[in-house]
Amino acid sequence: MDEQRSEVELIEKFLANRTPELREELIMRYVSLIHFVLGRLGFSPYGGVEYEDLTSQGMIGLIDAVDHYDPAFGTRLSTYATLKIRSKVLDYLRDLDWLPRIARQKVRAMQTAMVELEHKLHRLPTDEELASHLNLGLDELAHIQIDSSRVIISLDETTNKTGSEDAESSMHEWLMDEQQENPSEAYEEKDLQTRLIEAIKALPEREQLVLSLYYFEELTFKEIGKTLDISESRVCQIHGRAVVSLQSLMNGEQSSKKRGRPSKQDLAPQNDKNVNLPPQPARPTLDRYR
Repeated sequence: MDEQRSEVELIEKFLANRTPELREELIMRYVSLIHFVLGRLGFSPYGGVEYEDLTSQGMIGLIDAVDHYDPAFGTRLSTYATLKIRSKVLDYLRDLDWLPRIARQKVRAMQTAMVELEHKLHRLPTDEELASHLNLGLDELAHIQIDSSRVIISLDETTNKTGSEDAESSMHEWLMDEQQENPSEAYEEKDLQTRLIEAIKALPEREQLVLSLYYFEELTFKEIGKTLDISESRVCQIHGRAVVSLQSLMNGEQSSKKRGRPSKQDLAPQNDKNVNLPPQPARPTLDRYR
């Protein structure tokens, strides 16, 4: 009784004075109504960002109820505040629903029809049976099914990712953007291009020329042969040697880097193009093709 009397006295004082201090005290007294309403609507306090957003909407409804409460209508403030909180939360949820109200009604009618037919037929109904039960065409039913399958996912929603060190994280923290370039892949590609350029520079001039005409000028072997005044088979042979040499150079350099030693290409004099590299079993000598 004392608590109820103090509550009534607080409301009377606020209605008489409407001071900010009494308004804040009255709002804080009824904050628990927000969680009560959300619980009745089926929302859990462990819902993450979504529950926090709904709580904020409920607080707006509660403030509106305190500011506009009139005891002349014979309604208790707690009852009026509960209605305002619920109304504000539902309005917020309706704004989040991208489907028009008519489309949402059709989706619910389809879901109800599926349950009814499943109980009647003891199996899932076919599209033809479902369309006949709803008096719809197959095209219209397909459109409703598409609407029902679309959902809106908040990237701020907390979730648990399998294998993640963090217990909870937002989806935008681990969801991969397919349009965003992977930094590690970009670095590896750039490094590969650099090593490939260096390997091409190590080839004999004729092999470099054949590769340039074939891959950059997009000439055929026959056209390259006419340009260099050699046979088509000779162009094919030079191209094959160049490809094998490039593969050997790239593999040899990669192996040297893994062993922590400089590659033969790095140790070779840069000004002497005719220098002979020491033969290696896994790496052919380049100058023998000159």
